[in-house]
Amino acid sequence: MLSVSEAVAIAQAAVDRARAAGADAVDASVSADQSTGVGVRLGHLEEIDRSEGESLALRAFVGRRVASVTSSRFAPADLDRLAERVVAMAKAAPEDLYAGLAPEHRLMHGTAPDLDLHDDAAVEPDRLRDLAMACEDAARGVEGITNSDGAGASARAAVSALATSHGFAGGYETTSYSLSASVIAGTGERMQGGDASHSARYFAQLEAAEAIGRRAGERAVERLDPVQVESGTMPIVFDRRVSASLIGHFTAAIAGGAVARGTSFLKDRLGKPVFAEGVTITDDPHRPRGLRSRPFDGEGLPVSPVDLVEHGVLQTWLLDSAAARQLHLEPTGHAARGGGTATTNVHMAAGNVPFETLLGEVTRGIYVTELIGQGVNGVTGDYSRGAAGFLIENGELVRPVAGITIAGNLIDMYRALVPASDLEFRYGTNAPTIRIDGMTVAGG
Repeated sequence: MLSVSEAVAIAQAAVDRARAAGADAVDASVSADQSTGVGVRLGHLEEIDRSEGESLALRAFVGRRVASVTSSRFAPADLDRLAERVVAMAKAAPEDLYAGLAPEHRLMHGTAPDLDLHDDAAVEPDRLRDLAMACEDAARGVEGITNSDGAGASARAAVSALATSHGFAGGYETTSYSLSASVIAGTGERMQGGDASHSARYFAQLEAAEAIGRRAGERAVERLDPVQVESGTMPIVFDRRVSASLIGHFTAAIAGGAVARGTSFLKDRLGKPVFAEGVTITDDPHRPRGLRSRPFDGEGLPVSPVDLVEHGVLQTWLLDSAAARQLHLEPTGHAARGGGTATTNVHMAAGNVPFETLLGEVTRGIYVTELIGQGVNGVTGDYSRGAAGFLIENGELVRPVAGITIAGNLIDMYRALVPASDLEFRYGTNAPTIRIDGMTVAGG
């Protein structure tokens, strides 16, 4: 696999060639990765996959015209041909009034922050196999488990580099490890599935295989024999496995492109209350060993922690340079490679209400552990998704439920949202358990 310095050198060489071919401005990104994955099922090894890949994305500007090409061939002659092609494509492209590199004075200079994203541990396929076996064994050992979809373990290393024609060149390396299991409880029409997983930057930080497997088995068993629920209006409590999806709908709505097009239900809400007063949402690209940490954005701008929402009030849009020009604002360091915007390690701050209290205050409602489908309208905020979980009666989880639909409007949902105090940093986007009163439930 390419080293960071090699990837940066290739990106810089591609930029230089495109400039020589007639481009007014250029940027190039190089990515390389290698991964090993092991899958087991019913106690037997099913697959071992090893893959390696390298790619270059080259973007050229001729005036306000822009074009992009990709390649996995880095020889000098190949870069020459690629540069000539992308410049010719840019000359033939329509004008884009907002196209261009990031402002030069905003570029990151100096040494990138060390975010501790790379683990030097050498994890062999045999070790991954043993972990997957142990994970599945623990899942199958839960009483009531009748079958298995298998377990898997993987290790991945990656390098990312970026160079621009106006002075930026940088790169960084990362590692990630994951372990998962998926099993089935019951037989025939009673069958229910359950899964669990964990990912980490460092191998030693992976959760124990037995704990992951046992959780997968318990989740399958507890879903057996779901009951029907009458339709009505009631509180919905979102488990931490799914509560972060509510943040995902929010970050999509504050993406600069959607705001500039007028296709976001939050397009007029900057500086105004969007969530309840106690809610704060932070994007932290500098979280050490964070699953989405990065030292710079997709245009070479420095990044830093920022509150997207503070005490319920929307503080900022997510802007790359193109959207910033369109909105007459400054880019925010959220550019993604390939265009558009991306967040990093986003989390909703923990609330002041213990989980037990949040649940205990519900006389009758639904505790959601799974969401199905993508029934969210980004223009209006209308929300309607399939769900499964548990019926809540008098503050207790009493029976599993499935085949229901929960509905509302995100504008109202965000204002009514109450976060518990049980935030855990486990995913790229994290939120505590969340309760939203007054949602509509359609029974299955």
